[in-house]
Amino acid sequence: MNNRRAFFTRISALSAGLFAGRGPLPGQQGMGQMDMRHATGMQPPVHERAAPAAAGSAPVPVTTLDVGDLPFTLDNGVKVFHLIAEPVKQVIIPGRTFDLWGFNGSAPGPTIQANEGDRVRIVFENRLPEPTGIHWHGLELPIEMDGVPGIGQKPVMPGERFPYEFSLHQNGTFFYHPHMAMQEMVGMLGGFIIHPKSAYAPRVDQDYLIALQEYAVLPNSSIPNSMNMEFNWLTFNGKAGPAATPLIIRQGERVRVRFINLGMDHHPIHLHGFTFWETGREGARQQESAWTRGNTTLVGVAQARDIEFVADRPGDWMLHCHLPHHMMNQMASNVGPMTRLSRGMQAGAGMEEGMGMLRDGNATSENRGPSLGRGLGVGSTAEMPMSNGPLSEGEAHQAMGMSGMSMPKLPENADKVPLFPQDAFMESSMMAMDKDVEKPEAYGLPPGWSGFVGGMMTLVRVMPPDQFNHIIALKAQQRRNGAR
Repeated sequence: MNNRRAFFTRISALSAGLFAGRGPLPGQQGMGQMDMRHATGMQPPVHERAAPAAAGSAPVPVTTLDVGDLPFTLDNGVKVFHLIAEPVKQVIIPGRTFDLWGFNGSAPGPTIQANEGDRVRIVFENRLPEPTGIHWHGLELPIEMDGVPGIGQKPVMPGERFPYEFSLHQNGTFFYHPHMAMQEMVGMLGGFIIHPKSAYAPRVDQDYLIALQEYAVLPNSSIPNSMNMEFNWLTFNGKAGPAATPLIIRQGERVRVRFINLGMDHHPIHLHGFTFWETGREGARQQESAWTRGNTTLVGVAQARDIEFVADRPGDWMLHCHLPHHMMNQMASNVGPMTRLSRGMQAGAGMEEGMGMLRDGNATSENRGPSLGRGLGVGSTAEMPMSNGPLSEGEAHQAMGMSGMSMPKLPENADKVPLFPQDAFMESSMMAMDKDVEKPEAYGLPPGWSGFVGGMMTLVRVMPPDQFNHIIALKAQQRRNGAR
């Protein structure tokens, strides 16, 4: 018994010494202490990394970059929103505008924000050429408000309105979409954020929502193929990189990023530079004991994920889907031998051939070489022999020379290496479009940066206070000038 008591006495003394020697919070400590912690790879517990929310403090509003919020009015205490389903022209990236179906002029639609305990009325108007209805994904509400045509309600016909009204007793990250499968594939998605009565602890300084969507669109078309099983345009909030607006964070802030996904693919979303906590799912915020630590979170189809991290190291950090084909724009699928030693790659074939869905023969036959069925339009016929990429090395250099750009000289034997090129002429300064995507949030990025940001990708820009304040001032000036 004495030995047992002595053991616990020593443990208590050791614990007291450890807590007595613990340094101040990251927001209070000097850079030297931060560097030492980073150098040793130590990560402080979550409650050390941000101050807990004060009792009764209001949650931070969610920002949906490139989209915005759905406004509301009050009617005897009920929040009234007007949601319109309609065809939209969505600029995915400068020079590429798609014909989509969305809400209130955008795809994805505007974010609905409300509070736990609110009563909401969402007056839905159908301006599509076919029936539809709106499902409130993850919300617990009466069956007649669930939005499933033919089950809980009659379909909302073109030109008709339907009022959805219900009380909110949950909180977390939710979304809305039609319960018509093909409509979901052409842009019809929007966020629905229900804030808790008091802010979650630890409290965040910034809160973002990112909607994940994907489309299959031929180079000479603006209309997605909603029946497709493979996709060549991947978007964050309706924009493909580098058009997706970067997140601007002041160094030391605690940040929450919410993801919602509606499409055919799951997306492993990876954040460079930080290890985050996964704190919420589409059901609700998770108990802290269930939080998981990582730098990649898998956002499955019809799922939501919330991550939180403290942005304590400055830099322009990538945030992207880690599926390789989702990190490029207008991706071309290839079949057959990949080499520049034989006929090379044909261009201008149909979508089926370009995707590997052959109508006859087999994928390795002599007349079945690679095909740019969804290529960049360099070749116009399937009979024209092309290199193993949208451009040959000479054509790439010529294109860069015309644009005033250059690239490092490649090895002389590069053409003789099977599989070359993979990224040599696809992810580089020759693909840059810095001027086209110029905005305050991109201020200070290195020249040519946009050539290395594509598909489902954006940047998390963590800045010291002076740089952060400068970009905020540029955004304010832009608003005053009426640019947005």
